[in-house]
Amino acid sequence: MPHDHGPHGHHHHHHDHDHHHGHGHNHAHGEHLHSHMHDEDAAADLQVLATQFIDGFVQAADKASYLKLAGVPFERPGVGGATALKLVDVELKTDWQVGTAAPSFGSRELSYLPFPKEMVRERCNMHLIYVSMDERDTLDIRDFLAIRKKELDQ
Repeated sequence: MPHDHGPHGHHHHHHDHDHHHGHGHNHAHGEHLHSHMHDEDAAADLQVLATQFIDGFVQAADKASYLKLAGVPFERPGVGGATALKLVDVELKTDWQVGTAAPSFGSRELSYLPFPKEMVRERCNMHLIYVSMDERDTLDIRDFLAIRKKELDQ
């Protein structure tokens, strides 16, 4: 990750003394984290919402009612608005992250780090599939939730 600062997402400073830093070290530290972590935090929050939404959908006895209660539109305008797109499928996809790869300095080869079993993570995502006679559109649940969250925050 571009700004990976350890397991808790922050810098570690080691001091062998116990006194207050008069130059606002802690304040600047917090602003530094905010400026770099804001988008990542928003994405992480959205992923938590998506995970909870998906869990609820999977467990719901009445899937269509669950979607209706969540405000998922069963019809959306198509391109040009001539025909409406209808919600026909909900697709769930599960990925397992088993490692990470990043560009290596001075090389075209990726630096690869396979994860030990404790670090392997499941990621599930949902897509809403809309169709009309002329088109097919896929809405990622994270995009829907981001729009919905903005509406609710206003």
